[in-house]
Amino acid sequence: MLHAGSPEGVDVAGFSAIAPGTDLSQHARVLLRVHDAVLGGARPPVPPRRVVQRSWSRVLGLGLDASRRGPRDPLPFVEVEQRRQRSALSLVVDELRQVLVSAADAAQFLVVVTDADGVILWREGSAAVRLRADRLGFTEGALWTEAAVGTNAIGTALAEAAPVQLFSAEHFEQAQHPWYCTAAPVHHPVTGELLGIVDVSGPALTLHPVIGTLVEAAVRLAEDRLRRAHERHLARLRDRARPVLAAARGPLLLVDDDGWVAHRSGVDVRTRVAAPRADRVMSVPGLGLCIPERLDEGWLVRPRAARSTVTAELHVGDVPVLHVRSDAEPWRTTLTRRHAQILELLQRAGRAGVSAPQLSTALFGDEEHCVTVRAEISRLRRLVGALLTASPYRLADGVTLTVVGSAGP
Repeated sequence: MLHAGSPEGVDVAGFSAIAPGTDLSQHARVLLRVHDAVLGGARPPVPPRRVVQRSWSRVLGLGLDASRRGPRDPLPFVEVEQRRQRSALSLVVDELRQVLVSAADAAQFLVVVTDADGVILWREGSAAVRLRADRLGFTEGALWTEAAVGTNAIGTALAEAAPVQLFSAEHFEQAQHPWYCTAAPVHHPVTGELLGIVDVSGPALTLHPVIGTLVEAAVRLAEDRLRRAHERHLARLRDRARPVLAAARGPLLLVDDDGWVAHRSGVDVRTRVAAPRADRVMSVPGLGLCIPERLDEGWLVRPRAARSTVTAELHVGDVPVLHVRSDAEPWRTTLTRRHAQILELLQRAGRAGVSAPQLSTALFGDEEHCVTVRAEISRLRRLVGALLTASPYRLADGVTLTVVGSAGP
């Protein structure tokens, strides 16, 4: 008897598309009937798995045609190489290859690693399988998202933010039916940022139930290695800064370019602060306004001198411009009119500050736009850094703002 979500009538564990003992040829034939029925608007013999059903619905909504192969225009090699160099996965791709390619049946599949956009950056496998993948357009530089190539493990793992395995006609495009693919997202273990996808793909009738476990193990290894690399990076930063830290007095932080704390003294702060910039004053809980000092590969963050001042002038014209002067180098940035309006409202509010509902009322006439206000404040803080504080929203202590002209809420 066939059961919903499992065309072979077997229990499938986790995200696997098959269970041990599945007759792959028969399973593929049933899935083809399911595929043709669903896409033809008929009642399928059994429903597709829920993850497949959701993906087909998304892909059909995009207007893709299962009988036609979408464009496969890979990026130029130079751009692929640039993406590789920027990717944190470059630190662990060799180990990923080692784990996956060492499998007993590695000659029958490809190991593929993409970036967070779904662009294939690395691909390795036997010459015969690579040749079949070439004909499919499954090559370095190709974009392998649902929007580009329909339901596939890489694109569907990106859309679902979860591991995905697809077998045969669970793929949307008919050209991909001769394949299986197993993909899992890789996240930075410290930041939680999505870094890309690890995928194993091969001829459908060679799929083994252990493939999913193998891919998950590789992802866990990669994330563990990235965690260790982060710890080594901070330790190296501490070692190089040791002479300066030994002579320094008063509360301070040593952080890397992304704001991760390598050393703290006299201040209890979380593991990360805002990313320092040479021309920007920054606000650190427990330290107040600080001026970051470049130190080898990192930054020394200490409270600004009591005598220092931070003055800002907002010039409101066709294009609002904010000029800032402090102990650091003076800097300027252009703003949107909305951001200029927010700064002017904060300047009027003084130390009392304003809440999100109050800003919503001032800007939009009601309190129904708090989400929009918070998003605008977040974007503004990325531009002006520590000049603003939250809870309530106000100018930071020690910051004086003068408004020339008026943006008018």
